[in-house]
Formats: sequence, C-alpha cells, structure tokens
Amino acid sequence: MLRARDAMDRGYAQPLDVPALARIAHVSEAHFTRTFRATFGETPHRYLQRRRVERAMFLLRETNRPVTEICLDVGFGSLGTFSRTFRDIVGRSPRTYRREAVVTGVPTCFTKAWTRPSA
Repeated sequence: MLRARDAMDRGYAQPLDVPALARIAHVSEAHFTRTFRATFGETPHRYLQRRRVERAMFLLRETNRPVTEICLDVGFGSLGTFSRTFRDIVGRSPRTYRREAVVTGVPTCFTKAWTRPSA
C-alpha cells in the first residue's frame, strides 16, 4: 500500500488508475481498493484528488499562472472537474481561494499545514 501511495505522491499529475496501482502493490484491484481505504481512510481515487488539489493550492498561492493551466498541470482533464473537486475539498472555488490566500511573511510549511484539505 505504501508503494502505491508513494507512486500517487510522485506521479499525481499522470493518469493513474486502480489497475496500475494494484499492480504496484502486487494485489488484485478489489483487494487494493479495500485495503487502501482501510489503511489510509479514503479511497485511492479520493486520495489522488486530494493530492492534486494540495499541489494546486500551492500553485495558486505561489504563482500567477492561470487557473486553467494549473488545473491541467496537476492532472485534471477539465476545468469543470477541477473546480468542482477543489470546491468539494477546500470549500471555496480556486479563484476565491487565490484571492483569500495572499499571505506574506508566513513560512510555506506552516501555510501548507494550516490549509491542508481534510478528507
């Protein structure tokens, strides 16, 4: 399970699916999904979404790149899916988050811990 989670952490922007992750963990797809949820408290799909949103949050705070470009860079296929998922996890739209997240003089590690989306 840790190998699969590490693969998601490293390759969050790549198209990952349960069969590929199950092969990394050397288990069947059904067993992988059940065990991953029992181990980490969320499904592999939700974990990958949350990981992508965490990276998008960083890019929204630290860069002036367009939201659409950030959406594609973190692995989402469409802006609509990205915006809906971002709002579900963070509670605000990406544009609203960017406007409200302008914080100066605070260490990045503190900002990341404080704004980390919950499961």
